[in-house]
Amino acid sequence: MLPIKEILDADVVIVGGGVGGLMAAVSAARNGARTIVLEKANTKRSGSGAGGNDHFACYIPEVHGDLATARQATLESMVGPDQDRDVLDASLERSLEILEMWHSWGIDMKLGRNGGWLFEGHAFPGKPRVFLKYNGSNQKKVLTEQARKAGAVIVNHSPVLEMLPAPGGGIGGVLALDTTEERPAFRIVRARAVIMAAGNACRLFVSANTPGLMFNVGVCPANTGESIAQFWRIGGALVGMDRGYRHAGPRYSSRCGKSTWIGVYRYPDGEPIGPFTSKPSRETSDITGDIWNSSFSDLMVNGRGPAMMDCAGASREDLDHMIWAMGCEGMTGFVNQMKAEGVDPGRHGVVFGQYEPHGIRGIEINPKTETNLPGVYAVGDHIGNFRTNLGGAAVFGYISGEQAAAYVKGHDLCGDIENTPWARERMAWYSRFGEREQGAAWQECNHAIQQILSDFAAPGPHKVRSASLLNSGLKFIGDLRVLIERQLAAPTAHELMRAAETLAIVDMGEIMIRCALERRESRGNMHRSDYTFTNPLLNNKFIRIVKENGEPRITWRDIRR
Repeated sequence: MLPIKEILDADVVIVGGGVGGLMAAVSAARNGARTIVLEKANTKRSGSGAGGNDHFACYIPEVHGDLATARQATLESMVGPDQDRDVLDASLERSLEILEMWHSWGIDMKLGRNGGWLFEGHAFPGKPRVFLKYNGSNQKKVLTEQARKAGAVIVNHSPVLEMLPAPGGGIGGVLALDTTEERPAFRIVRARAVIMAAGNACRLFVSANTPGLMFNVGVCPANTGESIAQFWRIGGALVGMDRGYRHAGPRYSSRCGKSTWIGVYRYPDGEPIGPFTSKPSRETSDITGDIWNSSFSDLMVNGRGPAMMDCAGASREDLDHMIWAMGCEGMTGFVNQMKAEGVDPGRHGVVFGQYEPHGIRGIEINPKTETNLPGVYAVGDHIGNFRTNLGGAAVFGYISGEQAAAYVKGHDLCGDIENTPWARERMAWYSRFGEREQGAAWQECNHAIQQILSDFAAPGPHKVRSASLLNSGLKFIGDLRVLIERQLAAPTAHELMRAAETLAIVDMGEIMIRCALERRESRGNMHRSDYTFTNPLLNNKFIRIVKENGEPRITWRDIRR
């Protein structure tokens, strides 16, 4: 078995050092909890907020008036209506507190005239706006500093492999991997509470723009749904896992940030694709890309494409603002490439495309970020019943730290978690791959699961699901698991880290297919050839899945309105 490098004790251990994880660290430590953050990379430059962000979903009373106005604008935005209202409201209600906190720390949240709030992009003309424009280029550096200042301990290069239940119930800690040396070794953190903040699920499907480049994706490619898979393995409840989301942006160079572009989506003949704007608008951008997201694929299939982002007509001041704002959210590489190639968005159209699907659903929480497992909290993009992206991660990160710090005061530390049957079993399992010198590389496994899911379970547009396809996908995943046990080799720490990501994708794929089989209808971008209609009796409902006695149990529940 691989060696255990060290065993650490904490009140609260946080899985992932992204925006949500660091905010949880600040909050938990401020509330007196011994707090450890385990981060796969380095918290100063990790997660989907690594290079920055420029939109923060929020409610500001002086701007929006009542909460209902901000709530409705959020539900009508790109994040959509399928959210539990009590969870959404809990995030919006405390968003102003977090905005002011960030601004006081040195993240510039007030870009408006005379130091006021500025709302741009992701908005309908003449309608309320909830996505605050800000400069997040320094956010990870600042949040890391604040977490350390509060007293949290950050352990970088330590991806978490498994959650470890306590023998008498509740949570006992986590099993992690140390990647600071070439040879892999385990790190165990014993803790009274765990906050899952590991982000979205990527690399599930073949890259739509560059199939041969697995890491050319719009959000952090190191986030593969590991926290969702780890939570699921020990009985955690998931919702909405049959769904998937396809973002869009510049074709071939997969970068989020479509609302930062100050232009109009047009057909090649110059006609606007959507009805919302006919000339560049700095205030709203062109919300067509949010509302008719599939247009970028539809136009390629019906022959009217490609879809073009046309910034001609924008003032030089607005174009300069656009380029600056791209830097705020980490598009510096793309901006530098345009400059090097002589591309001027004021004169040259940019072809846009729809990216491969990734997961935007997962762990079920309540307004306090509690899950169905005592002592386990979750925040960030892997939440299943809530979605406002970075804004929600920041707010709920802070809330989860408060809740976890209060919870640990009434619970004891499990002093021997490393010797429980589950811990020994999982360490032995990962050790088999880490000690195998020759065999199949993790890339082969990742390509295989991507191909299976792309062929048999891909969301639309222009893809269909059916019972025969989905069941075939399940069969191939079962075959892949057999090959993994026989052949997967990950003899270095880096390879074992990537292998663990890929093993999570395999679990994610199986969960997704099982939930997709349960959805016997067509809805949104989930098209079933054997159930072509949309069943109104399933409106406003989530598919909920949980593992009980080793078997998946699927039920339906109402979305809390």
